[in-house]
Amino acid sequence: MPIAKITRQGVAAIAMAVALLWGFVLLDHVEREKALALHARVLRELRELQRRGVPVPVSVPSPLAPHRFHITAG
Repeated sequence: MPIAKITRQGVAAIAMAVALLWGFVLLDHVEREKALALHARVLRELRELQRRGVPVPVSVPSPLAPHRFHITAG
C-alpha cells in the first residue's frame, strides 16, 4: 500500500523542472565556451600587436570618475 502517490501533474512538473535545469546547464556551457574563445582571440591579437610594435590602445579615463588623492611620505 503506497504512502504517497505522484499525480500526472506532479510528474509533468518534475519533468519540466528537470528539462529547464538541463537547458540552463547546457546554455551555461555554451556561453563559457564562447567566452573562452573570445578570451583566446583577444590574447592572440594583443600578442600580434606587440610583435608588430604597435602600441596597445587603451581607453581614456572618464572625466566623471572620482579623483583619488594620494598622500606621499617625505
